[in-house]
Amino acid sequence: VITRPHPLEWSVEQLQAACGEAKALGRRSPVHAHSAESAKQAALAGCSSIEHGAYVDDEAFSVMEARGTYYDPNIGLVLQNYLQNKPAFYGAGNYTDEGFAFMEKGVTIVLETFKKALRHKKLKIIYGTDATAGANGRNYEEFIVRVRDGGQAPMDAIVGATSLAAESLGLEGRIGSIAPGLEADIIATDGDPLKDITAVRHVVFVMKGGQVFKNVSPARTATH
Repeated sequence: VITRPHPLEWSVEQLQAACGEAKALGRRSPVHAHSAESAKQAALAGCSSIEHGAYVDDEAFSVMEARGTYYDPNIGLVLQNYLQNKPAFYGAGNYTDEGFAFMEKGVTIVLETFKKALRHKKLKIIYGTDATAGANGRNYEEFIVRVRDGGQAPMDAIVGATSLAAESLGLEGRIGSIAPGLEADIIATDGDPLKDITAVRHVVFVMKGGQVFKNVSPARTATH
């Protein structure tokens, strides 16, 4: 549980060496960072993405925006999952009363940081949840919080989870879009998520690599 923004654990020189070597080898270099300074220095070092970034400020976001650094905020599931499943985690490490109290505050902190990120129109915001036990199969909740509470446009949230996320992984030539030659990974929802983002909770069709794994009649259609 992160209770405050930590200082840099790697020196600027170490960051430059690690991320520079990764880039030279055609590899990604996601950085688990919370503080504004760590995110800024990672972006300047050419690291590929910032994971979490709970305390990132406008200066760091501007550097990330200019450098094309991907931003993977986790605002809608990870903290909420810990809080909803408190008995399962309580007592392990710093999962204490103090830790859980900070998680309550953290829900607001990460949401406000996300709203700040949205002001940087060219920032590449991708989709991740840092899901833990109890959150599996509920990753869609991140969509809902980003759109309903954070104010992100529904289409931007969807693109961030599909084509832009694939691009961040270097897999845009295989997945992330519905296009000739790409793997047919497709889902359909009962309802239009562009009008009501909670429709992502109601997946009625799942295709992976061209194979259908789920195909049920939408509830609202079946009742007519």
